[in-house]
Amino acid sequence: MVRQAAVIGSPVAHSLSPVLHNAAFEALGLPWTYTRVECDAAGVEPLVRGLDPSWAGLSVTMPGKRAALAVASSVTPRATLVGAANTLVPAPGGWRADCTDVDGVVGALRAAGGFAGGSRAVLLGAGGTATAALVGLASLGVRSFSLVVRSAARAAEALACAERVGVPLDLVEWAGADFADLAASSDVLVSTVPPAATEPIADALAEAPCVLDVVYHPWPTPLARALARRGRSSATGLDMLLHQAFGQCEQFTGRPAPRAAMRAALRAATGDILPLPLDR
Repeated sequence: MVRQAAVIGSPVAHSLSPVLHNAAFEALGLPWTYTRVECDAAGVEPLVRGLDPSWAGLSVTMPGKRAALAVASSVTPRATLVGAANTLVPAPGGWRADCTDVDGVVGALRAAGGFAGGSRAVLLGAGGTATAALVGLASLGVRSFSLVVRSAARAAEALACAERVGVPLDLVEWAGADFADLAASSDVLVSTVPPAATEPIADALAEAPCVLDVVYHPWPTPLARALARRGRSSATGLDMLLHQAFGQCEQFTGRPAPRAAMRAALRAATGDILPLPLDR
């Protein structure tokens, strides 16, 4: 049987996931296909329920990650901790939900960010990427988190995630934050906010010893430029995308991901704007 997989989300036309997974299928000698499917959160359940046995799995992007968790018949522990799923694969009785976004954070920080360990993290923004970052950093031994947000009302999901993980999470109001002090006193800083938000504070944020800036388009970001002036680089959202795809590929195919082939395809598709290291 020729298998198929897809990324679902809305909007999804920009997704680079087909680049990664079709390269993986080709490298593995599998005549499979991977496409994009426009699907909002309300459409996740009927779409998944209607899939036939030819489907090997789904990558799930916004806004359907919580809906993917809800439709699953089984859920991995880390997806439970994050409170969202970016991966669905067939399982006995239905579908298993996982969150390889955690792999994305960990892999990006280790390979591109040079993260060697530490106990204190600063997170900018409280969206879904922030919760995956919290779980990933906690798995690396980080035990103290500061979350910088414009409004405490936006932090409910991150606070609930921290409680599930069992780590303290201090809320810091954006308007009154001392970004230089926060960055300098951290072991790692993760920015999940748009470039415009970091432009006036980029030099202060560059005080952090290790940085993950989840934005990669347009490149370079203000934070990346500030780090470059210091002769340093950061882990990026493109690194995250690459590293989260490895685990998805392995769950879809049951084989080790052809990492070098996937990286080469992603670099070619993005004009080689970033080195996308695999190991450090």
